[in-house]
Amino acid sequence: MATLADPVTSRTFERMNPVTGAVATTAPAASVSDANAAADAAQAAFETWSQTGPNARRALLNEAAVALEGKADAFVEAMANEIGATEGWARFNLMLAAGMIREAAALTTQIVGEVIPSDKPGCLAMTLREPVGVMLGIAPWNAPIILGVRAVAVPLACGNTVVLKASEQCPRTHQLIAEAFADAGLPEGAVSIVTNAPEDAAEIVGALIDHPHVRRINFTGSTAVGRIIAQRAAAQLKPVLLELGGKAPLLVLDDADLDEAVKAAAFGAFMNQGQICMSTERIIVVESVADAFATKFSEKVGTMPVGDPRKGTTPLGAVVDTRTVDHVKSLIADALSQGAAQLNGGEAEGVLMPAHVIDKVTPEMTLFRDESFGPVVAIVRARDEAHAIALANDTEYGLSASVFTRDTARGLRVARQIKSGICHINGPTVHDEAQMPFGGMKASGYGRFGGRAGIDAFTELRWITIETQPGHYPI
Repeated sequence: MATLADPVTSRTFERMNPVTGAVATTAPAASVSDANAAADAAQAAFETWSQTGPNARRALLNEAAVALEGKADAFVEAMANEIGATEGWARFNLMLAAGMIREAAALTTQIVGEVIPSDKPGCLAMTLREPVGVMLGIAPWNAPIILGVRAVAVPLACGNTVVLKASEQCPRTHQLIAEAFADAGLPEGAVSIVTNAPEDAAEIVGALIDHPHVRRINFTGSTAVGRIIAQRAAAQLKPVLLELGGKAPLLVLDDADLDEAVKAAAFGAFMNQGQICMSTERIIVVESVADAFATKFSEKVGTMPVGDPRKGTTPLGAVVDTRTVDHVKSLIADALSQGAAQLNGGEAEGVLMPAHVIDKVTPEMTLFRDESFGPVVAIVRARDEAHAIALANDTEYGLSASVFTRDTARGLRVARQIKSGICHINGPTVHDEAQMPFGGMKASGYGRFGGRAGIDAFTELRWITIETQPGHYPI
């Protein structure tokens, strides 16, 4: 069965390949009428899907995972053309996203309530978790299969239907996700996709948030846009799950294994050219080991060249657009003008920007504070452990963090003091697993995707009682 409705309007828009400048995708440019039709289709499908048994939902979701994997080559092509992704990044996206669907499928029989002892004689009190209705999922471009699937899979497992608002920067990639769920045989409208021209984004998203059938929203993207979405949804009293920006710190304490810290920091800072919400943006190193770390880290980054992602011969590929290059360059220029030192870097060729390492960054520099979302990382020198923790927390963001130390008890003590939704001890800041509760604090958002936390986000908790004895009332 198809889940993709024909658009009411015939307008289209073009997404250009950031590397070649050629047209990557021509996609439907949805109108408000199209967006409303998608929400209506999802509501119609909800009547059937919400009554589908858990094992039937599980079977269809597992079929969707197989269908997703069957589109591997199409995903690789779409991600390369739309966002300049390397084949390795595309296939990693596909692997994790398929695992997310299978994890969601496993949750269908874990959506449970409980019996709660009541003080009222003969009263059986229980809680139930029930589907909410139509969910609006708004997914970004940077990890498009992972984050597109995350917006859809657990809501479906819980018996909801979904309108997936695709990113204007990767409409074909997100369309492929909807097609996979269609190929698996979900009811028509269970996953409705909306693609829109960039200039129409605010109007389309606003209409979907306001639509009476849309009951909850999940959004992954920038903090600035997240605030707008949260405010719009609040006017409708609709809950929102937000996973927003980050400025992840990686702390290197004086007893750390520097070789391990170097490997994790290089991966965390430069995987997908630093275009990951969890990317290591600040390496906070205790002064006593800072020179040794900086030397080792600079040598490691020097072995990580940038190149054409279509050739697939280098660890770094393209950033999504030249605006990213300009933003990163401005952060670096500000830091250098205030006394920072550049250890690695070089001129960008279009959207091919080398990995940059900037040492001796201080809190007064914009590189310390502003999310770069590109191939640059700051090394910040701390006096001691307490200072490192203070520097880590000196940010509006709080998504991911990590700390390196040979003393695991010390690592846990430090991790407990870092204000972030996620913290890894002796591991990189970039780490995601389908069954884990994923989300942040402060300006990085609220709510959690993943595992049982996802069930909480995408179900309604109800209290129901049954009286088993005659009632006695004061009046």
